[in-house]
Amino acid sequence: MKRYWEIDALRGLMLVLMTVTHLPSRLTDPLGQPFGFVSAAEGFVLLSAFVSGLVYSRISQEQGVDSMRRAFWRRALKVYLSQAATLLFLFTIISAVSLRIDQAAVKNLLSYYLSSPREGFVFSLLLVYEPALLDILPMYIFFMLMSPWVLAFALRHGWAGVMFASASLWACAQFGLSEWLYELAVRYLHLPVPFREMGAFNAFAWQFLWFAGLWIGASRNAPDARPLRFPAWLLTLAVGLVLYGLYWRHHGINGQAPFGGDEKLNLLFDKWQLGPLRLVNLAVLGIVAVRFGPGFMRRIPRLHWLEDMGRASLPVFCAQLVVVLSVLAYYGDSQTVRPWWGDALLLGAVFTGLWGVARVSLWLEARKRA
Repeated sequence: MKRYWEIDALRGLMLVLMTVTHLPSRLTDPLGQPFGFVSAAEGFVLLSAFVSGLVYSRISQEQGVDSMRRAFWRRALKVYLSQAATLLFLFTIISAVSLRIDQAAVKNLLSYYLSSPREGFVFSLLLVYEPALLDILPMYIFFMLMSPWVLAFALRHGWAGVMFASASLWACAQFGLSEWLYELAVRYLHLPVPFREMGAFNAFAWQFLWFAGLWIGASRNAPDARPLRFPAWLLTLAVGLVLYGLYWRHHGINGQAPFGGDEKLNLLFDKWQLGPLRLVNLAVLGIVAVRFGPGFMRRIPRLHWLEDMGRASLPVFCAQLVVVLSVLAYYGDSQTVRPWWGDALLLGAVFTGLWGVARVSLWLEARKRA
């Protein structure tokens, strides 16, 4: 199946931005949400869902629904094993180093595990306890496990019902669905994990982004699929909103908090709840990217190192977590603990290492296929 090198490059870019955001340096804040009030996480999830819809719908068409389900489950298992390995690294090496040098940043990140190591270990492997920075892969696993049933239904009955149900679930998430279900789990199952330790991402909201991407990807395999085109008025509106969002984000007085200290208004752009205005910002960015992205990509040199990182996104993502946790354990979370040249050297070494991980991973995959 033909690969879209542009999508690989974009996924690689999202990984770069996530690494810079997670790694404490002077670039953390300026490059956090660089395109408005949208982060690299939204782009990465949407692009991953698009690729999944493209690939697995083709498997369903050519090999049948059962083969598609098995392919999804194999991928979910691979992601789970990657999450488990990263957790073991955090609970052993990182926790030992942080305790030895009394590193507050990591001790805060591991507060539940350090106070309840047995429960923390068991519930982390059950994907219930999700330490900070390690909370996106459990959500990804959940989506991968749901996707074969959703995709099989949509390919047979259409996407209207799926997206209506997904949008309804997103709306419920905005009004406390997760908290309500958590209270039920505590009351009837005596769940010991605090709600704040179950990951920052609200999966009931983020599933809408995943299934929207899955829908778009699967639609590209339809026999009557046509290039995505937008009316002039919508494109003009999207460009205007993108430019306004960029100005608001980078020249406003509040930085990454659009409404400053007003928590209720900030929820409209909330990342973890995937607030409604955040979805609007993402949608207009998507429209502009679809319309102008291909022409822009043709006019610049191909960035093969970004493509490599995008193609090997899972090992690169896990490698950046290992690097970020190691830096936090040694330096803490201060963004100014190193001079500018120290940040430059660190980032250069990190991205060289991540590209090396991508190259080795792709080489091993090629040998496995040979």
